[in-house]
Amino acid sequence: MNSKANLDHLHVESKEFLSFFLGEEHYALDIMTVKEIRGYEAVTKIANAPSFIKGVINLRGDIVPIIDLRIKFSVGEATYNEFTIVIMLNVCERIVGIVVDGVSDVIKLQEDDIRPPPEFGVAFDSKYLLGLASLEEHMVILVNIDSLISSEELGLFDNHNTAAQE
Repeated sequence: MNSKANLDHLHVESKEFLSFFLGEEHYALDIMTVKEIRGYEAVTKIANAPSFIKGVINLRGDIVPIIDLRIKFSVGEATYNEFTIVIMLNVCERIVGIVVDGVSDVIKLQEDDIRPPPEFGVAFDSKYLLGLASLEEHMVILVNIDSLISSEELGLFDNHNTAAQE
């Protein structure tokens, strides 16, 4: 896979990203995908869902899947408490919540600041990574939201919504 191809849509001079933490690592995602930032609330579990899908919530009449990025990225499960953050995103024209450890800041990156993710071979799948950027003393991992949640995973919730309405 050519990692440079992931950067093709970043033809603007600069772009803003919302940075967040998972453990000790800094991540960021395109701020234009962010709908809102909320605290964690109780979820309704979905039977047979992948472990990273914590369940769903009712957000103003919409059934919204909640995904734990720590589990999706194999960082380990978070302890949920009053400080746990859920970032609501627009993914494939759907609202999806992602659980993160904390939100840091809005950062502005120039296209030249973003490097493609390294190629580690078949043992590592970089499809979730948009790129890497250096910010002060640390590296920021840019998340590719469009590939983070597959259409099959979103389909789980479509099937759940249809069954719930019948």
